[in-house]
Amino acid sequence: MNWKDQVILVTGGTGSFGKKFIETMLAGYGPAKLIVYSRDELKQHEMRESGFDHPSLRYFLGDVRDLPRLHRAMQDVDIVAHAAALKQVPACEYNPMEAVKTNIIGTSNVVDAAIDAGVKKVMALSTDKAVTPVNMYGATKLTAEKLVVASNAYAGDKGTLLSCVRYGNVVGSRGSVVPIFIRQRASGRLTITDARMTRFWLSLEEGVRFVISNIERMHGGEVFVPKIPSTKIVDLARVIAPGAEIDVIGIRPGEKLHEMMIHRDESRSTIELADRFVVQPAGHLWFRHDWSQEGEPVPDGFKYTSDGNDWWLSDDEIRVLVEPFEKANLKK
Repeated sequence: MNWKDQVILVTGGTGSFGKKFIETMLAGYGPAKLIVYSRDELKQHEMRESGFDHPSLRYFLGDVRDLPRLHRAMQDVDIVAHAAALKQVPACEYNPMEAVKTNIIGTSNVVDAAIDAGVKKVMALSTDKAVTPVNMYGATKLTAEKLVVASNAYAGDKGTLLSCVRYGNVVGSRGSVVPIFIRQRASGRLTITDARMTRFWLSLEEGVRFVISNIERMHGGEVFVPKIPSTKIVDLARVIAPGAEIDVIGIRPGEKLHEMMIHRDESRSTIELADRFVVQPAGHLWFRHDWSQEGEPVPDGFKYTSDGNDWWLSDDEIRVLVEPFEKANLKK
């Protein structure tokens, strides 16, 4: 794939993922044009002032809830990375209809505008919380996944391919527990919700590289899941703040003890590759690529969970992951 010929639009382009994606694209891929699509003029101004002022960059104010604006933004666009979302679990629980408007209706608008504009590829970002969801955020992202996958059926002769990536917690992203633990460390007391809790983890750069590699490989309709390590939240707290007291405050509404990225009912259509899983769309006649030619079907009943993972971060690996946020904290 020749990225230098591509015009790329990133919804939620001023967020953690969006900025790292654009930084990575500018540094190593040199696309013809990169369009930052987001609704906050201040964040766009701050992003430009912080050094994101390349000649190939365009800043486009707009909300994914606004279909006509998306139609305008996607003219002559080749690739869409759809990262715009309301993602804070407590906020989505308290404002459920707002989560629906952005995460579901907004995704539907992105899909419709992309197909109408003849965009070649759409890659939507999902989350482990979309698997057996217990909170509003996860429920909206599950629906968004279903929308994206099913939309390949009516893309028709437009040729638009639409797929999803689904991955776990990104270290240090907006709302991440890592900066919270670093801030709490000064008090000598850290709060966690349950001592048994485990999570999948990957760095922001790993997440961006994973998305890029799947844009290159997608056939439309897949959900790509990376093979990534797990950690216990108590181990994360212990490495960040050795000797600190830990207060267990109780699990929050909509929170899981452990995360799942592939449900056992998806195992029948899941292919394992060396570094990722591919959940193929089951029972869709329009999907004609067989990923089993590149990997192996997982066993029937297989599930991919953070507590059942066979890859766990060591203390040293946790330190490497949190090091950038330690440095950022020292600069304050």
